[in-house]
Amino acid sequence: MEIHFKSFQELTNDELYQALRLRSAVFVVEQDCVYQDMDNKDQRAIHLLAMEKDRVLAYTRIFRPGDYFDNASIGRVVVEGSQRMHGFGKQIMLASLAWIREVYPDSGIEISAQSYLVPFYMGLGFKGVGTEYLEDGIPHCRMVIKN
Repeated sequence: MEIHFKSFQELTNDELYQALRLRSAVFVVEQDCVYQDMDNKDQRAIHLLAMEKDRVLAYTRIFRPGDYFDNASIGRVVVEGSQRMHGFGKQIMLASLAWIREVYPDSGIEISAQSYLVPFYMGLGFKGVGTEYLEDGIPHCRMVIKN
C-alpha cells in the first residue's frame, strides 16, 4: 500500500471519484446515515490516499489549524470494508498525525470521533473533551492531542 498526500487541485478525477465513492459507501450506505458528505470543505483539505494498484483502499482528509477547528484536524477516516482486517486505519491515522506534526508542529490535533471508535483513537494518543453529542444522528466525541 502506498500513501499519498494531495491538495484538492492535485487529485486526479479518478482519485477524487474513488475517495468520494468510498466515503459514500461507508458513511452513507453502510452506516445508513443520510447526510451531505460533499460539504465544500474538500477544496481546503489535504487528502491522504492509501492506494494499491491505483485503487483507493483507505482515506483521510486533513485541515490546517483554523480551517475546521482551532487546531489542525483529521476527518473522514475511512477504510474499504474488505480491507479492514489489515490495520490500514491505524496506518493512515499514524501517517496523518506525522504529516500534521511535520507541517504544523505547534498545533494540537482535534477530531470529531464516532463514539464507538473512542478506544481506537485513545490508542493513538487522543483524549476525549466534553460530552458526547450527535452529529448526523450518530454519537460522536470531540478528541484532542495537545501539542
